[in-house]
Amino acid sequence: MEMKLIDFKNKIAGTLFALALLFGIGLAGNLTANAQYPQYPNDRYRRDRDYRDYRNQRRDDDWRRRNNRSNDNYPDYGGSYNARQTALNAGYNEGMKAGRDDRNHNRRFEFRDEGAYQRATKDYNSRMGDRGTYMAYFRQAFQTGYRDGYQGY
Repeated sequence: MEMKLIDFKNKIAGTLFALALLFGIGLAGNLTANAQYPQYPNDRYRRDRDYRDYRNQRRDDDWRRRNNRSNDNYPDYGGSYNARQTALNAGYNEGMKAGRDDRNHNRRFEFRDEGAYQRATKDYNSRMGDRGTYMAYFRQAFQTGYRDGYQGY
């Protein structure tokens, strides 16, 4: 009977030791993961850095708006981003075609007599907003595309 009691005590002690060991390994692994990847709200440096970046981006956007500038060297007449990009892409492509055509046929450099420049409505859709704004963007890009096409780019 005494032998069975000693075996039982050894089994309980072994089980408790194994559980303590597993708990310790799990706890150590969790602490290591938290040290490597701290939670975002608790990371003051990252939070401050992100706030500085946000503030600087807002300041730059405000400066561009006040000074009527954008990243693509075209003026900002307002309107939606989608309409602006569509007009700039369509205008540049049409200008490039017209400029190449005039160069290939030995015509003088004159983009104002091109029908696409005068109409300035290629790819326009009424859901894009004001047609006059679209036309202004289109014509700006058309001039650039025409010059590039005429020069052989």
